[in-house]
This record gives sequence, structure tokens and C-alpha cells, in this order.
Amino acid sequence: MTSRARHQQHHQRALRGDMHRTRARSIRPMVANRQRGSTHHRSAAFSAPEVWYEPKEQGAIRYVMHAAGNGYVHPVTIDEVRRRIAELQARFTQTIEVVQFSAMTRKRSLFPLYGMQWGSTIYLYPIEASLQETYHRPPSPQQLIESRMFGGVWNQVGEIWTLTWTREAIRDFYLNNVLVHEIGHVNDLRNTNVAARERYANWFATEYGYRSSRGRL
Repeated sequence: MTSRARHQQHHQRALRGDMHRTRARSIRPMVANRQRGSTHHRSAAFSAPEVWYEPKEQGAIRYVMHAAGNGYVHPVTIDEVRRRIAELQARFTQTIEVVQFSAMTRKRSLFPLYGMQWGSTIYLYPIEASLQETYHRPPSPQQLIESRMFGGVWNQVGEIWTLTWTREAIRDFYLNNVLVHEIGHVNDLRNTNVAARERYANWFATEYGYRSSRGRL
């Protein structure tokens, strides 16, 4: 299995009011990926989601489930994601329109993702059914710290690195890191620099995902 990168996404602070909602729905933001493995840049054309959902301003979040794919599983369920979103402040979730559980296709498996944000949609991608990820280069310091925060275990054999999860650990990671990170990007209407958006998303996920889920806010 090829390498996994971490994410490259966009996010900033959540804004209140009609201006926030209008801008979020009228401007199609660039694709924001959370990748696994290699930190090499992936073009938006290659990484773009399979489906673009036009904003409908219907109020309720729509959930779309696709089969994970042979050898893969979705670490979380629709009900778990729905409950986690409900725990966040409404100002952070009011512009989310769709959460899609995407399939792992052959093309996607070359550069697999944990999650992606595109406009008002959040895409969550499956993980190997074995719950073991394989990397062909060392993880970044951020990747090491973050995965260990949620119980991921790293091992190295020669030039191959593996990241192994328990079912509870990967569920925790998706609900309190991946999902919240993407929600942060949905709210980012000001930062346009990829690095700045990623810094904000990392902070948002730590503050409203990790710390909040541990009762540290």
C-alpha cells in the first residue's frame, strides 16, 4: 500500500450572521484535503471530490453513505458523526450542508485521505479494515504527535513505517480530530494561504476536538 499524507486544508475563525452564511454559500472555496503519508503537493484536480453538492440552504445536514470499498471500513457511523456535530456550538456548524462517507477507489488509494472539505461539504474517507496504515517515509513531527494523542502506535521496520489503531482509537481520532478539523475549514472565510489555513485548522481541531472531548475547555 502506498504512503499516506496528512491534511492540507483551509480554515479560520467562525463568523456569525447573514454575511457569514451568504459568503460561505456564494463562493466556491478551493479543495482542502487532509492527506495521509507524503507531504508532497497534490493538485486540486487530482484530489477533488467525486461529487460537488451545490448549496441549498435547507438548514439540516444531509448525510450520504457510500460503501467503504474492498479491504476498507468507515471508522465511524452516521449517528456518531451526527451526535458529535450536535455537541459543537451552532455557529460552527450552521453552514455545513452535506457530510459524505466516501468510497476508497483505486485512484484514491494512491493518495488516500482521512478527510476533505469542499465548500459546505465534508468528505470522510475509509481506512484499511486491518486498522494498520503503511508509510514509505517517516511521519512528520505533527503527524507523530497527533496520532499518538489519539492512541495510534508507530513501528518502523527498515524503511517501512506502520501506524496501527484500535477500533476505539480510530473512532476517537475521526470524531475528535478529522471531523472537527474539516469543520474548521468550512468556517474559514478569511485565510487564503494554505499554511495559514492549516495552522488554524490544527488549532481548531485541538481546541474543539481533542481538548473538548477530554473536558479541558
